[in-house]
Amino acid sequence: MSNGTFTILTKEGAAKRGTFETVHGTIQTPVFMNVGTVGAIKGAVSTEDLERIGTQVELSNTYHLHVRPGDEIVKQMGGLHKFMSWNRPILTDSGGFQVFSLAGLRRIKEEGVTFQSHIDGHKIFMGPEESMQIQSNLASTIAMAFDECPPSKADRSYVMPSVERTTRWLLRCKAKLEELNEREDTINKNQLLFGINQGAVYADIRIEHAKRISELNLPGYAIGGLAVGETHEEMYEMLEKTIPYLPSDKPVYLMGVGTPANILEAVERGVDFFDCVYPSRNARHAHLYTNFGKINLLNARYEKDENPIEPGCGCPTCQRYSRAYIRHLLKAKEMLGMRLCVLHNLYFYNKLTEEIREALDKGEFASYKARKLAGMQDGANEI
Repeated sequence: MSNGTFTILTKEGAAKRGTFETVHGTIQTPVFMNVGTVGAIKGAVSTEDLERIGTQVELSNTYHLHVRPGDEIVKQMGGLHKFMSWNRPILTDSGGFQVFSLAGLRRIKEEGVTFQSHIDGHKIFMGPEESMQIQSNLASTIAMAFDECPPSKADRSYVMPSVERTTRWLLRCKAKLEELNEREDTINKNQLLFGINQGAVYADIRIEHAKRISELNLPGYAIGGLAVGETHEEMYEMLEKTIPYLPSDKPVYLMGVGTPANILEAVERGVDFFDCVYPSRNARHAHLYTNFGKINLLNARYEKDENPIEPGCGCPTCQRYSRAYIRHLLKAKEMLGMRLCVLHNLYFYNKLTEEIREALDKGEFASYKARKLAGMQDGANEI
């Protein structure tokens, strides 16, 4: 198998079960990527832990690593894999989402975006070429194209030219990465580029954009600019309308989504890759995912509860510690409490996508999805 080859093993409706070949190993899809923004999962989780809980892909952030410690330093340290001691695939996002989230601190032009560092306020310029250079220095497995993520409720008159510019930026990203992959001093000369579909909640704009970027025959395609203000129904509608216009033989990555229910619904509509900060962020606030819904471990009812977070769960936390003990750690502001919660939630998400793959292998995804959603609804009043 060659680098960037996506093989669909089984299909059930639009849902796909596949493998994606990379220089850092084969990714089994559908996959949930664990978010380690600055090259680490928040909550004191090590790369050793990530291996133990079944993480296939770690996701890091171009903008944040550029600001600190600096991508040149990461390159001098041998690239991000070596720097963080992780030998499985890494996806780096392009910094485009920070352009969206730092809206008050930015200026967008054709060349790229000037914005202020959230750390010390110094001016940063990032365009397609800069983003590709940074990601090449980081030497990630998959680099994301530099794009603008317009707010989902933005006016058509804003979204149209924004998407057209994102297309022009993608062409520049592709040309730059091809050049970087040829360079003698490039660490990962097999870095793959994924393009990003934008268009807010305008199906016609998204469809046109999907058709246009599909012509570039990239190794994979992402759908960006969702889960940023629109309803779940609107998001699902955009997926249903857009995915058929992306190449059927390439993986589809839904950026920044979402809840376990979102993942199940999106797999059904043809999505292969996911990432989201929910599991780690919620864990740090004692909100834990289980097969009977979310629980809030700070509730008084767990003060003397000897059960694990979820009976029967195979994560390292549930194998050993009680709800009462973890609750005590959280109340005492001990870092171990957060760490144990993050391990559980990330394991839950990794296990969820593993179960989805098994269900697709057996041709039982529809019944699995219905069962899973019903189980999680039963405990919806838990928090």
